[in-house]
Amino acid sequence: MPRSRRYSSPMTTKSKIQVIGVVGAGQMGSGIAQVGAASGLGIVLQDVANESLTRARARIENSLGKLVEKSKISAEEAKAALGRIQFTQHLEELSRADLVVEAVVEKPELKFEIFRKVDSICKEEAILASNTSSISITAIAAHTRRPDRVIGMHFMNPVPIMKLVEVIRGLRTSDATFSSVKQVGEQMGKTCVESKDFPGFVVNRILMPMINEACYALYEGIAKAEDIDNAMKLGTNQPMGPLALADFIGLDTCLAILNVLHEGLGDPKYRPCPLLKQYVSAGLVGKKVGHGFYKYES
Repeated sequence: MPRSRRYSSPMTTKSKIQVIGVVGAGQMGSGIAQVGAASGLGIVLQDVANESLTRARARIENSLGKLVEKSKISAEEAKAALGRIQFTQHLEELSRADLVVEAVVEKPELKFEIFRKVDSICKEEAILASNTSSISITAIAAHTRRPDRVIGMHFMNPVPIMKLVEVIRGLRTSDATFSSVKQVGEQMGKTCVESKDFPGFVVNRILMPMINEACYALYEGIAKAEDIDNAMKLGTNQPMGPLALADFIGLDTCLAILNVLHEGLGDPKYRPCPLLKQYVSAGLVGKKVGHGFYKYES
């Protein structure tokens, strides 16, 4: 029988980037590691917590196993991909990487600290990228000695499924850096879109105001959560309603991005909905904790 469409579509000409370091072994970091390894790249996945690395390995094995079950990759390809990933707690192991992608939580000072450290560890020609969904690449680059080789590489969640990568140029990002990152993104089977370094970039500049407006509709009692989501799914042909999507992203993440938009652009239309802020204050941040605008089974 003919095999179904392959999991990734490597480029005819391979990228000059052969080894990718990933900082942060959470859902995003492990997803980036998986798609990179599946496309033939060597991966160094680093996290300070050994338990995070253990969970990441299990998450990757499970995801690759599902792809094998669906005949999108063979068992041998899955085993080879996992074998290309080095799991480590030591940041110094990133010294052999051609590209490092930071994928930690959306806290500017934490990212700045990581980039300062990685900049001192990595070889001079290495490119440093952030998976940030909203924080300024120009600001991040200013904490390194290589601002021309710092760039945004914003993967969508879940990384193994979503095809988009936003590639964000900082003020001093070079054309060569952009070209290399776009090429490796395509090697990983992704479609890359270019964005300038302004708050929210492309996706979240458009998506977050929609989610925020859905929160206001719920807050003002216009409709129940289920009806708001069904209206948007059936009325605009979206696969997921905005409130369910907010739960999936994480209400804390949505609030952090809206704060960046509000502060960075100074426009009151980005003011986060009080109901969203209340849910975050209560710890009801979405699917990852089992409760957001909806309740989820553990």
